[in-house]
Amino acid sequence: MKRLVLYVKDKCPHCKDAQRYLDSKGYQYRLTNAKMQRGRKELDAIGARSLPVLKIGDRYMIGWNQKNFERMYKDS
Repeated sequence: MKRLVLYVKDKCPHCKDAQRYLDSKGYQYRLTNAKMQRGRKELDAIGARSLPVLKIGDRYMIGWNQKNFERMYKDS
């Protein structure tokens, strides 16, 4: 199983959409708040400036698009 990490912030509608989708499909993932020190540090390291960010294995997807996620998940 591929390791997933979802970086979000409170009151972000796209973050909520991504989280709802992952939950509805039964994906196991680590939820990380971008406002917390660990989340901010990890996002700064990759240069991400918008949310949500999904880490799929060792690849990153910035922003939420269900079809792009499914493709990246399948290909990684």
